[in-house]
Amino acid sequence: MDTNVSITLLTPNDYAQWDEYVDSKTASSLYHKTAWIEVISKTLKQKPLYLIAKNSDKSIVGVMPIVDLNSWLFGHYMVSMPYFNYGSAIAESIEIEHALIKTAIDLAQSSKVSHLQLRADHELELPDLHVNTHKVNMVLSLPESAEALGKAIGSKRRSQIKRPIREGVSHKFGGLELLDDFYHVFCHNMRDLGTPVYSKAFFSSILETFKDNALLCVVYWQNKPVSTGFLLHYNGRMEIPWASTVKYANRISVNMYLYWQILSHAIEQGFKEFDFGRSTIDAGTYKFKKQWGAEPQQCYWYHWVPEGKEVPDLSPSSGKFDLAIKVWQKLPIPITKLIGPPLVRNLP
Repeated sequence: MDTNVSITLLTPNDYAQWDEYVDSKTASSLYHKTAWIEVISKTLKQKPLYLIAKNSDKSIVGVMPIVDLNSWLFGHYMVSMPYFNYGSAIAESIEIEHALIKTAIDLAQSSKVSHLQLRADHELELPDLHVNTHKVNMVLSLPESAEALGKAIGSKRRSQIKRPIREGVSHKFGGLELLDDFYHVFCHNMRDLGTPVYSKAFFSSILETFKDNALLCVVYWQNKPVSTGFLLHYNGRMEIPWASTVKYANRISVNMYLYWQILSHAIEQGFKEFDFGRSTIDAGTYKFKKQWGAEPQQCYWYHWVPEGKEVPDLSPSSGKFDLAIKVWQKLPIPITKLIGPPLVRNLP
C-alpha cells in the first residue's frame, strides 16, 4: 500500500467525489452511495460514519460506509451496511481494503461497541475476524426475453402464474403513488411473520432520494392490494429487498404472478441480473428462489468483537425472540405501525 494513503471520516465536501468513485467500481453497490447518509440519519435516527481513503494526490483509493447503531434493546454496535445485504469496503487493492477495515476496528474500539459487522460478498483474508457463511444471496442471470424465462421455469411454474390471472388479478408499477398500497400489504405480512415494520417515511425517503433507482410493483385482486415488491436497481442488476403478500391471497399463488411480472419487467428494461435477496440454504425462501433459476452467491459476514467477548446473535431465528414473535403476530396492525418503527431501526 502507498504509505501516503490517508484514511479519514467523510465530510460533505467529498460526497460528489465519493459517489463518482463508487460509480466507477464494478464491485460497488447502491448501498455505497452517500445518499443513504441522509436516509438513515433522518428516518432511522442512526449515525453514519463513512471512511474515505485518499492518495497523496487527493484521489480516492477506497471507501467504506459504516453506521453506528445505538439501542437500549440491542446495545451499541457498528455495521457496514445495516438493513441491507451489501456493504463493507471497496478499494484499489487488498492492502487498502484491509487498512480501511483496520481503521473501522480502531473506531469500534474507541467507541466501545459490542461488535463491528462487515457484510462482504467476498473473502477478506482476515483470519482474526469471525466469519458467518450460513447465508447466500440468490441471483438469477436474466435471459434475453420473458419467453425464454417461461421455458426455463417449466410448465408447473407457468401454470401457477396462470392461476391468479384466471382469478382476475392485475398489477401496477410506479413510485410514491403506490406507496400506501405497498405499505398496507407490507404491514400485514410483517405482522403475520412476527417482524416489526419500517416506517412509511423510510420507504418514502428511499423513493424520493433514489428516483432513478427505485420502483414499486403492486398486485391487486378484487380491487385490493394483495402482493407487492420494493425494487432497487444499480449497475445492471435489479433486486427486491422487500416483498410481501397478504396471507389470504397465497391460495391463488399470487406471489408467483408478482415475481413473473417483476422479472419480465427487469428483462424488458435490459437488466442482466436479478437479486432475490438472501436466504439460508435449503430454507423455504431458498427453494422458492431456486425454482426461478437463481443461483447462490456466498455471503461473508465478518465480525470483530473486543478481546474475550463473543459475537452476539441478533437473528430472529436464534430462539430468544420466539415469545416476542408470537406476541407480535397477535397485535392489531395499527399498533404494529406505531411501535414497529422505533424497534426495527435498531435491527441490522
